[in-house]
Amino acid sequence: MNDKLVSLMSDLMEDETIALVKDLIKQGTDPMSILDDARRAMEVVGKRFEKCEYFIPDLMMAGEILKGISDIVRPLMTGGQAAKKKGKVLIGTVAGDIHDIGIDVLVATFVQKVKDFGPAVVGLSGFLTLAFDSMKKTVEALDQAGLRKNIKIMIGGGQMDDEIKKYVKADAYGKDAIAAVSLCKEWLGA
Repeated sequence: MNDKLVSLMSDLMEDETIALVKDLIKQGTDPMSILDDARRAMEVVGKRFEKCEYFIPDLMMAGEILKGISDIVRPLMTGGQAAKKKGKVLIGTVAGDIHDIGIDVLVATFVQKVKDFGPAVVGLSGFLTLAFDSMKKTVEALDQAGLRKNIKIMIGGGQMDDEIKKYVKADAYGKDAIAAVSLCKEWLGA
């Protein structure tokens, strides 16, 4: 856990955040822990938005910083030994939320992508509380399309917990990226 990374990112210090991420990578920091710190920073940003300390441009800036971190870290997570494929996972940020894991994906788009891609697991991501209703609508639409019985649905993001999981009617929630990956592996028998 790197509090400096969380602080810089949540204070929207883009250049300093990216420089720190590059330094952490050089030092051999686990890319998943960097992503987890970025998630924690996005939680702070979401709370500041809800308290009217941050506004839409600030959310967009935080999303850009997250994208920059993701661009640095993602190649390191796929490199090295070839991973054996265990199953498909579809991940996206639900409509009304802003962070960069498939930004602002509409309910109809999730339904179509599940039809096209045929994943075993669908991950719905959202950092803001307004994402809860979008998640619920997405799960309901997948059910109405007859796709729900064939997939496991997890939710994730800053403020997810067991109550939100029940409200959304998801199968589980991942408290962070590491928990989400572990859960996917469990569901896929990896």
